Order: sequence, then C-alpha cells, then structure tokens
Amino acid sequence: MDYREYLDNIEKKLKSYFDITKGYKINGYEYDLFAEYHLRTERYILSKKAVVYAMENNEYCLIKYFKSVDSNILNTYLDSLIKSIDVIVKPDEDHMSSIITGVLVSEYKPDSNIIDTIKKFKYHKGFAFGFKGWVDIRLILVTIGDNYIVTNKKGKEVSKVYSIQ
Repeated sequence: MDYREYLDNIEKKLKSYFDITKGYKINGYEYDLFAEYHLRTERYILSKKAVVYAMENNEYCLIKYFKSVDSNILNTYLDSLIKSIDVIVKPDEDHMSSIITGVLVSEYKPDSNIIDTIKKFKYHKGFAFGFKGWVDIRLILVTIGDNYIVTNKKGKEVSKVYSIQ
C-alpha cells in the first residue's frame, strides 16, 4: 500500500461523519488532510427556542506524510498541532470538549527515541478553568512500509481507525 491509497482509505472511513478538506493550511503549515466533526446537544423546555443548556463536542484530524520522521520533524509537527488550537478551537459557554488527532504517516519505523516521545506525549488545555471546556491532543504515527502504528495514551482510542488494513 502506498500513501495515496492509505489517505483514500482514511477518507472513506471518515467521510460519513467528518467534513474533509485536502491541502489545508493552518498558520502556514500545510496538512494533507483536515477533517472536522461537530456535535451539539441541547436540552430545552417546551419549545426548542427555550434552551436550558447546550454542549458542543468537536473532533479534528490532521494528517501529514513524511518520507521519514526524525526529532526535528516530530517537534515541528507537535508545535504546529499545539499552535493550531488557537485557530480551530473556538471555546465559548457551550463548548465542552475538542480533540485534535495528529496523524504522521511515514514509510518506515523511526528510531526508538521518536517512538518513546510519541508514547509519552500528552497535551491537555482547559479554557477559563474548564468552564469553557478543554482540548486534548491524540498523536498517532503510522508507517506504511512496516505496517506499524504507535500512539500516545489518548490515541489508543482511535488506533484501529488509522491502522493499515
């Protein structure tokens, strides 16, 4: 399987639920695929105009291909994911949570230091002490040539979606 086939496969899996954009730029950093999902739940009394409360949960997926992954590439990618929060996450009184899934796709498995860094990566940010929700980052590395996937703790929730099948 090559990268184009992998990207088409992921797009087919996500297109039922996500809005998908190819070649998306955030802060000058271009991603091969950007997908976003928005869920809004409301409770109301008698009429839909009388909303008691509402909750919004969002999920974003950012996929980027690299021939090989080294520490510079990984650090730049992580930095771009963290900076993308200010652009794509819009916390307000209805916002509950957002999850950003960063997927790095490479040909072959990187060295063990990179794998350890990915496994240990953790990012959580609360807005207004949690009253306007929070954001978490999932990190996933998929290697096409080795048919290998490694994730951080949050990324294990969706590892089957992004694995090579």
